[in-house]
Amino acid sequence: MRFIFKTRYEQDIALAKHGGHRFWYGLLVLALFAAPWLMSEYGLAQMTFVLIYGIVGLGLMLLAGFTGLFSIGHAAFLGVGAYTEAALVGIGVPFPIALACAMAISAAVGVIVGLPALRVKGMYLGISTMAFGFIVAEVFARWESVTGGNAGKHVKAPAIGGWQLDSGTEFYFLCLVLAIVSTLGILNLLRSPTGRAFVAIRDSEISAQSMGIHLARYKTLSFAISAALAGLGGALYAHMIKFLSPDQFDIIQSIDLLLMVVIGGLGSVHGAFLGAIFLIAMPQLINASKDYLPEVIGQAPGLKAAVYGLVLIAFVLFEPLGLYGRWLKIRTFFTIFPFYRKGMFKRQKSFQKSDRLR
Repeated sequence: MRFIFKTRYEQDIALAKHGGHRFWYGLLVLALFAAPWLMSEYGLAQMTFVLIYGIVGLGLMLLAGFTGLFSIGHAAFLGVGAYTEAALVGIGVPFPIALACAMAISAAVGVIVGLPALRVKGMYLGISTMAFGFIVAEVFARWESVTGGNAGKHVKAPAIGGWQLDSGTEFYFLCLVLAIVSTLGILNLLRSPTGRAFVAIRDSEISAQSMGIHLARYKTLSFAISAALAGLGGALYAHMIKFLSPDQFDIIQSIDLLLMVVIGGLGSVHGAFLGAIFLIAMPQLINASKDYLPEVIGQAPGLKAAVYGLVLIAFVLFEPLGLYGRWLKIRTFFTIFPFYRKGMFKRQKSFQKSDRLR
């Protein structure tokens, strides 16, 4: 059992709480950098997708998990970043500038979408973001001069100066560095006054407003940062698959992204990457298990959607804290054994009187 005595405020906001954190996270980073020599080409490609979806998941986690804003149209931001990157790289804009523009344009679109969040929330905000997703998907299909329409658009390989990132290993390292930078950026944001304002809005908007937090400003900022990270992920996604079409950014993609953060664990940075691993690994597991299922089930067209739905229901009913919540319970059990109590992680919400009367 480890006891940590905090005597300074810097200890409370430190990214690594103790030496064990520094050791294990350092070991994880070393393993990720060594992955190209330890994994097959196919496995490395899947790891690259995990990093890309992890970046997108960080943005959605900030929006849904830490600010409490519901979005069912996040694939639209992914598509804006992807098509912006493809269009700018296609006309000869350097890759770093195109990447920054993809993030900036996605953030600007996020600000526009975030305006309804000032007046609606919950299910109604989800409906408005879903409507935005439908509009953007239609724009992708109709704006043929930029997106190529339903015929699709090819994406050039990224290049930094004279260095062409056309191999899987080089692109993996690029995604890994950007994922680490994005993760550190989100962690530092969450321990800043802005991040604490996001969490306060999630817990109670009335209490946050009474403490002087400007709801409109911080909600819009959360949408902008979330959309910028989705745009960054979309730009990398475009270079990874090398071909874009409007049906890649439909409502199903938005639901997959939301499923990713819910199963990974809402309200945790770890949950974004655990959910990304789930999102990439689950289709592989379903395809591998088809040979062992009866033909009427294994060849059913809606098998993937049915499995996703059952997994989501199981997590909502039995593990609402997601994969990261399950890991916390296992770690806590072994850390404080034999003093672990079953109801230790039971969530209780306290309501203000004004909340109860609404």
